[in-house]
Amino acid sequence: MHILIVEDEPRIAKLIADYLQLSDYMSTIINDGNQVLNWVNENHTDLILLDLMLPGTPGEKICMGLRAQHFLKPIIIITAKVDEENRILGLELGADDYLCKPLSPREVVARVKAALRRHEINSQEPQQNQLHLDENRLYAELDQNSVMLTSIEFELIRTLSKYPGRIYSREQLMNCLYTDHRIVHSRTIDAHVKKLRIKFKKLFGNLEVIQSVYGVGYRYHLPSDR
Repeated sequence: MHILIVEDEPRIAKLIADYLQLSDYMSTIINDGNQVLNWVNENHTDLILLDLMLPGTPGEKICMGLRAQHFLKPIIIITAKVDEENRILGLELGADDYLCKPLSPREVVARVKAALRRHEINSQEPQQNQLHLDENRLYAELDQNSVMLTSIEFELIRTLSKYPGRIYSREQLMNCLYTDHRIVHSRTIDAHVKKLRIKFKKLFGNLEVIQSVYGVGYRYHLPSDR
């Protein structure tokens, strides 16, 4: 598999590439933001590691451009901006995950493997034992069990489960749930998640499939070996 490393610090880029090679990943390094979109249009890659602070086109604009061009492979942003607002911004622009500098090369490889694994699972045909959502009855069903949801709860789990593993900020979820742009406190999402978790005990037992991501938001995760 191939990983595109978009990083303008040569030492960091080479270190990441070396560790990826140890795990049998090929990689290409680009250090100028202006080159990324053209390179992706002309070449194949399975995942992009994208620094936000780049010469030329900034990483945020690159991420938006890639998603606008329907690039569906995972994007992991790399940032020295450790505050919550910037982490959330990257995810809202279409990134699948984020890593904060200073980087641990081993963690980078682990995040790459996890993102590729999630993408592979999401790309497969639906299998048995997956959550089924009945929009007409507002039911969530798994195996022979089912629970009735409110319209907001239904839309919440539909949004989260559409891309398992993808992290959604509270603001993203509010925009999906409240399309009339009403003023809603972000903690309202927490309340809906809490109610969903209680209902889902009937389907999943003690397995927490709606996971909290500290400082960012929530994601849906159902282990494949369930």
